[in-house]
Amino acid sequence: MTTLSEATYDTPYGPGRIVARRADRPWAALVLTHGAGGGIESHDLEVLTAGLPRLGVGVLRVEMPWRTAGKRLAPAPSVLDTCFTSLVDHLRPRVPLFVGGRSAGARVACRRGRALGAIGVVALAFPLHPPGRPERSRADELLGTGLPTLVVQGERDPFGTPPEFPVPTSMVVLPGADHSLKVGKRAVPDQSAVDALLLEGVHAFLSRRAGRTPDARE
Repeated sequence: MTTLSEATYDTPYGPGRIVARRADRPWAALVLTHGAGGGIESHDLEVLTAGLPRLGVGVLRVEMPWRTAGKRLAPAPSVLDTCFTSLVDHLRPRVPLFVGGRSAGARVACRRGRALGAIGVVALAFPLHPPGRPERSRADELLGTGLPTLVVQGERDPFGTPPEFPVPTSMVVLPGADHSLKVGKRAVPDQSAVDALLLEGVHAFLSRRAGRTPDARE
């Protein structure tokens, strides 16, 4: 059994929202935020929100103030960091905390995870570089988390294909998926199979980091 709740909190840049789906007997909490082009209803965040609480992981989706206000353009990274920190500071989980997000939200989680007391970072569709501009790498953000970090990357992501990532990077590769972590209608494996890989990969990472399996190599 899972429960859904929603709350709005003030930040230095206006109110933001946290939508939580809590597990009945949680052993971890995963805080996720959205990217610059969408909100907390993005496909990958929905997949994790639907699946992880049934496995004992509460999922708390953070909607940034600009999105809560109905704006379409994300502010500067420093503003995103401040807002994410302010909103997550309202959470007091009694279980190990993980932070993550998709795209620009993954970058925020990488930059702020350690300061927020997280024990790991989940980076969905990490934008390693702007499309067609591999020289503008953001690998330093990924390598500088100071925490065990899992990247979940689409095989066809124009913001960085899996072979472009620095070694070593702990990674779940979603075959045929693009930056939205989606595949075409006729793709093999299909979307449901790719979604299952996403859920299984994130769950396995969280389990290892929370000490729920004997494999702690991450």
